[in-house]
Amino acid sequence: MFPLKVNFYASLRKISGTKTVEFLFAPGSTVRQLLQDVITQFPEMYEKLLDQQGELDRHAHIYINGRNCLLLENGLATSLLPSDTVDIFPIGHF
Repeated sequence: MFPLKVNFYASLRKISGTKTVEFLFAPGSTVRQLLQDVITQFPEMYEKLLDQQGELDRHAHIYINGRNCLLLENGLATSLLPSDTVDIFPIGHF
């Protein structure tokens, strides 16, 4: 297991109660698993991040090391590393 700090922005900070939350992940964990863990810990974020099908809304953004995860080669299946910087923005922030 490794700790990974996740930075929340805009209305997500109010829900999390802080800017940064640390999550624990097993090696090989993906952005999709991170998204599931975020929603599990903060159920109110569901409507701020996911569409009606439970997928990342096209207007919500998860950045891994400054790059939109959906533009990475493996998208939501991208594996996370302990050194990654993760930033999550809610629907409508951009």
